[in-house]
Amino acid sequence: MGVEIRERYIDPYTDFGFKKLFGTELNKDLLISFLNALFNDSTMEIKDVKYLNGEHLGDGYGDRRAVFDVYCMTEDGGRFIVEMQKAEQAYFKDRSIYYATYPIREQAPKGAWDYRLENVYTVGLLNFTFPEDEYPADSFVHEIKLKDVEDNHVFYDKLTFFYLEMPKFNKREDELVTMFDKWMFALRNLSRLMDRPQALQERVFKRLFDQAEIASFTPKERREYQESVKDYWDYYSTMTTAHQKGREEGREEGRAEGREEGREEGRAEERLANARSLLDNGVPVDVIVKSLCLTPDEVEMLSKK
Repeated sequence: MGVEIRERYIDPYTDFGFKKLFGTELNKDLLISFLNALFNDSTMEIKDVKYLNGEHLGDGYGDRRAVFDVYCMTEDGGRFIVEMQKAEQAYFKDRSIYYATYPIREQAPKGAWDYRLENVYTVGLLNFTFPEDEYPADSFVHEIKLKDVEDNHVFYDKLTFFYLEMPKFNKREDELVTMFDKWMFALRNLSRLMDRPQALQERVFKRLFDQAEIASFTPKERREYQESVKDYWDYYSTMTTAHQKGREEGREEGRAEGREEGREEGRAEERLANARSLLDNGVPVDVIVKSLCLTPDEVEMLSKK
């Protein structure tokens, strides 16, 4: 049985929704607009992209493969990995770095080569937040580069990671100023909206909402979207359950350690009380040390009290 679809517009957090909006030749103008809004830099405006194969195999037998949500190349040769990360997972940063090695390695031609590389960008839209002590609560866009630790200058500027903590973006419609604000609002709220907001009147957003409207899908697209929604919620539920179980196991382990520490403290206090009694009755220190498994210093301290 399929999942009942009640919303008017697709959820971009699903695989189908994200690839429908950003991963097809038909809608590449949406991807270009989003990336330009993210960079907001007139010196590197993206005018066109070419979609590349998103599935990559390793160099040797048994190597892992990498499957990108969206993988494309700009007209100047720069490579973009654009991914929607549905839920937090262990070693997320490691995975992100690992994936970035594929567009780096594939630039190596056969034969002689001077090792010159084109830019590689990873853009991650995260449906979770980093640990509280990593970034301030109001900081949701993070641009990461290789930097020198001593003076903080950019050591290598051709490898860039953008991480967008989507749950932190809470601007209202009347607070949207930049195109990036508008894109974040649209992606954050698309599946909850019933009409295109007045603040999103640019032509690209009309196209976004037209392409996202479920009623215009073919029967095949509706079935695929229903399956994608089910997969999304199954995945989200599995990850949430795993996190809850991990927290509970951590609490139980902490309680067990606490009980054991309490028992150990009680036994230590009992040994010290017995040692004090033996001292008061004139028992030699070396005998007390051997009998109660204490150190000479611990017994000496008792004799001074």
